[in-house]
Amino acid sequence: MSAGNAQGRLALAAVGVALLSALFFTMTYVLNRASASEGGHWAWIASLRYLITLPLMLPLMRWQGGMAPVWRAIVAHPLAWLRCAAIGFVLFYCMLSFAAASGPSWLVAGSFQFTVIAGMLCAPLLYRDARRRIPPAGLAVAAVILVGVLMMQLGHASGALDRSGWIALACVLVAAFAYPLGNRLLLLHLERTGEALNATQRVFGLTLASQPLWLLVALYAGTTQGAPTMAQAWLAAGVALFAGVIATVLFFQATGMVRNQPLALGAAEAMQGAEVVFAVLLGVLLLGEHWPSGSALAGALVVVAGIVAFAWVVARPAAGSARATKILRTDKGA
Repeated sequence: MSAGNAQGRLALAAVGVALLSALFFTMTYVLNRASASEGGHWAWIASLRYLITLPLMLPLMRWQGGMAPVWRAIVAHPLAWLRCAAIGFVLFYCMLSFAAASGPSWLVAGSFQFTVIAGMLCAPLLYRDARRRIPPAGLAVAAVILVGVLMMQLGHASGALDRSGWIALACVLVAAFAYPLGNRLLLLHLERTGEALNATQRVFGLTLASQPLWLLVALYAGTTQGAPTMAQAWLAAGVALFAGVIATVLFFQATGMVRNQPLALGAAEAMQGAEVVFAVLLGVLLLGEHWPSGSALAGALVVVAGIVAFAWVVARPAAGSARATKILRTDKGA
């Protein structure tokens, strides 16, 4: 078998694994929507997911570099880790959980896809080197995805968002920015300190560092809403297992398989767009949600097309550059 054929097969396998990871990531929106529809409070939806994720990740750490390096890094710089966890995990997931009650799972899933380019838009605020530059093509794709999100929201609201609709959209967009922002702040911190942690170690570290804040969120939920139901706890556990563990591991596996093939890496990352499709199918099949139609459906297609275009735009210039390929690594896992 030639080297070209081998790389092609590897790229195809990576895309397949990434597509499977998108299916498991989609369970976040579907199960959160199910919990919200049953009267689950957003604070319980958010806090239970990460309180449960921590023990689920413990067995993984044995094969992912261990917990000791993570613990040493947190003890050495606790405030830096707490800041990154507060933004990238707590703010992100509280906003996403609050929005779960605003509409069908596909609406939240599609709107949250803005996170694909949100990290790029944060670059001028974070970096002082060449990484701060936003390519014009990237801005164009960002505009396309934002238009798609607005089409979905307005289509679902029959052409006019009310006050609660605008609040929900704002929450999703804040979550879309907070997620990559927290990850990139952590990466910059590790860059300055010279500490080497892989992606799974970073996820575990942020999960661990966020626990005090999640306990406060849970305390707020308990004092205002009482204890969660067993159904809510099981739904949160499902999100923790499917999205927090299985999907993350699969996604890192997919990107790791083609880490030296920029175009294939971009294709694997573009599979995030499939979350919109999966959210529609699972929402209809499991929750009895209505199919998107009209401008809402057109907006979903625009979002997916924008994600694919963005993956192509950022992957092409990275071809042949090890440093550029490394920068392409996604914000998904943190």
